[in-house]
Amino acid sequence: MTDKTEILRRERTPYVLATVVRAERPTSAKTGDRALVLPDGTMEGFVGGECAESAVRDHALGLLRSGESTLLRITPGAAAAPVDGMVTVSNPCLSGGTLDVFLETVIPPALVHVYGDGPVARALVDVGRAAGFDARPAGAADPPGPDAAAVVVATHGRDEETVLKAALDVGVPYIGLIASRKRGTAVTSSLEHGDRVHTPAGLDIGARTAPEIALSVLAEILSHRPAPARAAVPPEPEAEARHCH
Repeated sequence: MTDKTEILRRERTPYVLATVVRAERPTSAKTGDRALVLPDGTMEGFVGGECAESAVRDHALGLLRSGESTLLRITPGAAAAPVDGMVTVSNPCLSGGTLDVFLETVIPPALVHVYGDGPVARALVDVGRAAGFDARPAGAADPPGPDAAAVVVATHGRDEETVLKAALDVGVPYIGLIASRKRGTAVTSSLEHGDRVHTPAGLDIGARTAPEIALSVLAEILSHRPAPARAAVPPEPEAEARHCH
């Protein structure tokens, strides 16, 4: 499963790792059993029979929307008292048994394309990675894709309009241009929807050095990040008897 998670990380695919941390007989799953839940609902691995698998999948898909992790208890009936930090659902299967499953949500870090090779561009990559971003240096021949959270252009006049137009065309949420206010206005005024470009990029924190400018830009990117949606807890399944194998 380690190899699979490495592939998912490289491909920037979000997933939930479900791990059985406690199993009270009779259950088909054992402590340590694990499964991956992908955004399309696909599950790889084993965390129990049909009832447990269904509950894990439903809650994992909700967590992928919210970006949170949780401890899920699947138990017969509704007699169990609520526990802080735990979601409890009824297990309608005749086999009974209680499972505690930790659902760890793994969301790829925000992808930031940085164009340019000067001090500010290098600082954006270094500081961005230290802050948990997937900050990558890029060139004009590497147009941003729709999975980019941000594009920052610090090329000092080279290929600025080409890169900015490409970022605007694919709808990158944050687009920043490192330039003086006068030059930035001149560049963006010639672009369709150029008003979406933040220039001079970065929050006004009195930044002077390259790392300080990088910090101000990354802070501005964070300030425009949408809040994660609060996923509703899926309703408990109807208490009709089903056999789990």
